[in-house]
Amino acid sequence: MVNAATTTSDFLAPATLATELPVAAVPVRRRRITPQAGRALEILGHAIEYLTDEFVHEGQPLSADNRQIMAVQLLMAVSRQIYYECPAVSTLRERCRAVLHF
Repeated sequence: MVNAATTTSDFLAPATLATELPVAAVPVRRRRITPQAGRALEILGHAIEYLTDEFVHEGQPLSADNRQIMAVQLLMAVSRQIYYECPAVSTLRERCRAVLHF
């Protein structure tokens, strides 16, 4: 598998990202985001917004082989990877069970 590195962090993302993390497969959990991960997410978000705005303003046709769309998909995948690498915050139920040893 080929990896792609971002310029803003040490996180790596597989180059074939389209089907790696289906949205329905991951339960919604709050994450404890480190300052470094938060900054990387912020920068990636700005880059994604910039590329999509440029795409819309240029009025290009929507196609799977468009390099701008591929770049947006790569940035979004890296953003998801950074987010999901942050530790999940345990739920109230999990904390109660840990305290009560159930």
